[in-house]
Amino acid sequence: MTEVLDLAKRLIAAESVTPATGSVFDELQAMLEPLGFEVTRFTRGDGEKGSPEAPVENLFAIRRGPEGSKHFSFAGHLDVVPPGGGWASGAFEPEVRGELLYGRGAVDMKGAIACMVEAVKDVPAEAGTISFIITGDEEGPALHGTRALIDFMRAEGHQPDLCLVGEPTSVNRLGDMMKIGRRGSVNIWLEVEGTQGHVAYPHLAENPIPKLVAMLAELDALVLDEGTDWFQPSNLEITDLEVGNMAHNVIPAKAEARISIRFNDLHSGASLSEKVGAIAEKHGGIAKPIISGEPFLTPPGEFSDIIARAVKEATGVDPEPSTTGGTSDARFLRSVCPVIEFGLVNATMHKRDEAVAIEDLSTLSRIYTAIAKDALA
Repeated sequence: MTEVLDLAKRLIAAESVTPATGSVFDELQAMLEPLGFEVTRFTRGDGEKGSPEAPVENLFAIRRGPEGSKHFSFAGHLDVVPPGGGWASGAFEPEVRGELLYGRGAVDMKGAIACMVEAVKDVPAEAGTISFIITGDEEGPALHGTRALIDFMRAEGHQPDLCLVGEPTSVNRLGDMMKIGRRGSVNIWLEVEGTQGHVAYPHLAENPIPKLVAMLAELDALVLDEGTDWFQPSNLEITDLEVGNMAHNVIPAKAEARISIRFNDLHSGASLSEKVGAIAEKHGGIAKPIISGEPFLTPPGEFSDIIARAVKEATGVDPEPSTTGGTSDARFLRSVCPVIEFGLVNATMHKRDEAVAIEDLSTLSRIYTAIAKDALA
């Protein structure tokens, strides 16, 4: 327990607000190389800090097994969300209080990466090939992170057979849930142009607000589906409404809104964008979509059974296979090989005083060891 706790502390202490570069990757490299891993680091993006094109660091590490052996990957991210204020101790000053380790990233997901490192110590090199797919851009735009790592892996011929992402999937206690898929995500910006004018002379102007309101009413009334065997119903939410009119006696020239759709595998980002675009056009507006990810499912089977066995043995809990929650980098990795997410309890992720149970770090390390051994067998 002491060793995995020390690993987690080292990672938390390396400040790495997204997009992450530098010292936190130095720490991980220093942990992996003595275990026989060949580490490759590279940076993508050349924009200004704070822009979607800001530089992002990525790390791929591999310990090769015998020729022809299976290849199992651990995947995750070292970047964290900004800590905000009001912490009882420094967000990047890991502190143990009672049975908990506090610090930004303790749960999401430096703690899990520490468990992965600890886990591979007990997996013999002759068991097979193990790799780490680690990005510094999961909490941000995710433009130059895992997607760039996938390009690198394909170019170098590193094709895993199975991949486990260490996102904090557990809800009430360690082991109660694993993610076998995720819904897709599309954000759509809506605009309606009008003609600015004086409110006392509406015949000389064209107010875009009623058109936008009618558009949003039709969109809000949509029932996209009733859900599927593994996915909850798709949902459309209005997330922003903006006119920016500072004058009480002026009909504005433009009205804007934004919607977000989380959707199951009955849809695609393109099909939903087309549907919304048609409704926007009907009301005199336009729609500008950005698709963040498509839905995916790793059907229950051999891989989920491997995880369930390891969790049951270590905790006595049967993990529920689920597709709930937001997106993760598994949406990219699913194009490489079957992928499932499993990790720590997510109750404090992204919150002030984020914390992980120290006992959970030790238990998760053992679970990860068992999963890797079984996946390589």
